Amino acid sequence: MLARALAELGEDMSGGADGIQLERLARLAEKVADWTRRVDLSSHATAAAVARRLVADALALAQAAPPFESIADLGSGAGFPGLPIAIRYPERRVTLIESRERRHHFQRSAIRELGLANVVALRGRAEELEPRPHAAVVAQAMADPTEVLGWMLPWADPGGILLLPAGEKAPELPSHPEVCDSAVISYQVPLGGPLRTLWIGRRAGC
Repeated sequence: MLARALAELGEDMSGGADGIQLERLARLAEKVADWTRRVDLSSHATAAAVARRLVADALALAQAAPPFESIADLGSGAGFPGLPIAIRYPERRVTLIESRERRHHFQRSAIRELGLANVVALRGRAEELEPRPHAAVVAQAMADPTEVLGWMLPWADPGGILLLPAGEKAPELPSHPEVCDSAVISYQVPLGGPLRTLWIGRRAGC
C-alpha cells in the first residue's frame, strides 16, 4: 500500500536505501496501530488505516512543501507528519513537539525502535518551550490558525518556511508583519485520499 502511495507521488522506492525507508514506514504504521489498541493514540486502529490516512498524508504534504533542511512539527501527536518525513528524508533534521505524555512516550519509542538519528522529541507546549529555530515549521489541527501562526514564528529561522495544512478550504489568515510571501496551494493525498490545501508563508527576514 505504501509503495503504491509513493508511486502515485512519482517516487520509486524499490530496493536499496529506499527499500529500508519503505520498511520503516510500514513498521511505523504497525507500531501506531499496536499502541492504539492499548492507549488513546490515534483514531486509526489498524496498520492499513494508519498507512492510508496518516503516513500517505504526511508524505504528500512533504512533497507539496518547498524544500527544507530541518522542520519543527508543533503538536505532532503520534508523530505526524514529522516521523514519516524523517524516515523518507533522513538528511533532514526533525523536531517533534508534543505536550501529552503518552504521545511523547510513543514518539521516543518509535525513534529508538526505528533508529531515527535525525529526530528529537520534546515534551511541552510549543508556546511555552524555549524555541529551537528550524528551516521550516508545520502545525496541523492545533487551534485557531491565527493563534497557531503566532506559536510557529519563534520556531522558524529568519526566512524560514511556515506550513499550515488544512482540508479543501484553506485557513484564512490576516496579514502579519512577521510573515512574507504567503500563498496557498492544493495537493492530493494518494490512495484515494482527500484533496488538501497548504498555506505557505515565510518568516520575515527572507
